[in-house]
Amino acid sequence: MDASDSAPPAPLERQRLDVDVVCVGFGPAMGGFLATLARQLLKPDGTPAAESAVQPGLPPQVICYERAGDIGFGVSGVVTRARALRRTFPDIDTAPIPMAHPVVREKVLYLLDPGGASRRSRVLLAADRILRTFGWALPLEHEALDLPWTPRFLHKCGGLVLSMGQFMQWVGAQVQSAGTVQIWPGTPVAQALLDHDRVVGIRLVDQGVDAQGHPEAGFMPGMDIGAALTVVGDGPVGAVGRQLDQHFGLPPGHHTRDWALGMKFVVDLPADTPLEPGTVLHTFGYPEPEIFGFLYVHPERVASLGIFVPSWFDSPMRTAYRYLQHWMLHPYLWRHLKGGKLRSWGAKTLGESGRRGEPFLAGDGYARIGEGSGSTNVLTGSGVDEAWATGAQLAEGVLELLAARKPFTKANLEAAYIRRRRSSWVEREARIAENSRDGFHAGIVRGMLGMALAGMTGGRFSMKGNPVPPHQRIPTVEEYYRGRIPPRELDAIRRDCEARGVPLHPVLMERVGWPAIPYDGQLLVSHQDALLLGGKVQAPAGYADHVSFIDPQLCVQCGARLCVEACSGQAIAPGDHGVPTFDREKCVHCGACLWNCSQHLPGHPEQANIVFRAGPGGLHSTEN
Repeated sequence: MDASDSAPPAPLERQRLDVDVVCVGFGPAMGGFLATLARQLLKPDGTPAAESAVQPGLPPQVICYERAGDIGFGVSGVVTRARALRRTFPDIDTAPIPMAHPVVREKVLYLLDPGGASRRSRVLLAADRILRTFGWALPLEHEALDLPWTPRFLHKCGGLVLSMGQFMQWVGAQVQSAGTVQIWPGTPVAQALLDHDRVVGIRLVDQGVDAQGHPEAGFMPGMDIGAALTVVGDGPVGAVGRQLDQHFGLPPGHHTRDWALGMKFVVDLPADTPLEPGTVLHTFGYPEPEIFGFLYVHPERVASLGIFVPSWFDSPMRTAYRYLQHWMLHPYLWRHLKGGKLRSWGAKTLGESGRRGEPFLAGDGYARIGEGSGSTNVLTGSGVDEAWATGAQLAEGVLELLAARKPFTKANLEAAYIRRRRSSWVEREARIAENSRDGFHAGIVRGMLGMALAGMTGGRFSMKGNPVPPHQRIPTVEEYYRGRIPPRELDAIRRDCEARGVPLHPVLMERVGWPAIPYDGQLLVSHQDALLLGGKVQAPAGYADHVSFIDPQLCVQCGARLCVEACSGQAIAPGDHGVPTFDREKCVHCGACLWNCSQHLPGHPEQANIVFRAGPGGLHSTEN
């Protein structure tokens, strides 16, 4: 054999660009970072406040790469207290920001089960009976209890209702108008560049490849971007953040075992709606006790609404889309929604470990901000304002280091950034919330009591629980439906669904009493129609599949196939020989498959049998 036949392939020649600061992801945290940084890189006379190391005579060169096709695509409608937002924009006027409005009314509702299909504990069944018996003396209306008293920590009074897509487009315009920052959407980042334990920049994804990543005609290797500082704000399932977690590990005692999937609609409310802009509704108790819901009213009769399906909902049928429709059909909500029309639809993974999911926040050449840095407050269900604050804190630290001409070392970033974060309200409130959700791992009632205890005692007391990776707690389909569907019938249903290449959950849910959805072609539409009418999902050609299955044999052995049932966009479907298939043109990049996988790699109990890489595409809507 010729020696050249066995030689390793020559390394790819990649183009290279050097900047001072490179940023990954353009969400609320990066908005806070760039909005704070961009306005202070120039002096009032237009000269640089600090000098670039790669372009002498110019201000520091800052560039941000975002996976989504445009600024603000694929992020969610929210309600936020807006403390950090108002600190950055003290005179913020919501009028120029589409879909923004101050909060004027807020309610928390316990939804009873109107049809009897919900899996409720004996305690909740008894509570429902008592509420119905004494409903005449309570604020019980249309099978919902309007809580007469709501803990202060849950309220967003004085805050804002926002479409984050519209808001981030507004933020992007503010940032880029300063002329000191570039934002490049539609440009996913494949990985961080590491020199031992120092991050020295990032690499963009390869283009002109097939689904497996093999070069095709028009192949273009991803460019390397060298930088003195890499700012990582790519969310809880971002490829760069997870790469750093694997390389550096997590601090002792920290984990990312608590997750939720947020699925939402943006709708036109009926012309006669009594709901005024700025109305905020929070719900719990239905369609399953573990599932929380929300409805936020924007100006011009537009509303964002949806549900959160958490990792501690012990069901192999975590089908968020079907549960969202049952939630919408609850009598209390449907009276407001009937006659409405779907505008857009979407889904997003939420990292709900909070402060216990916090990674190493900084190291030589890098810093972490936002949701992927553990900033979400799991007690108040608040994440946007906290994420924004962490970005602004890092920007203040970066400006401090630039002014002092200090390098972006771990020690300097700890002093300039982490010190600010630790002394802020973000840290103080995160510590109160740290154990607040543990009770849910022992049941919904203990979970609600634990949240109340933690919130009302400043975190001194809470209900104990033991968060474990989802794959350790997900029951099999047979276990979940034991006593409700005979094993022989269940096996027949499974074989029929596999033969037709469709998920199990629609058949099983109707078999145990959930009614069929009365499709109206406007608001109640099939999952497939939502992808066509309201999903606005696109995936450009020439990129590798960003979802793949590491060990197909583990998929064959899997009894739950939860990746299929939980997929927000029906991008993962039953495949031949038990190995699911992936259609990137339907994927909304929610990341539900990553944490819903019921199989883990042998010897790696925290790692699922799914790879979720960087990739373009996903939702193309600024309303979500």
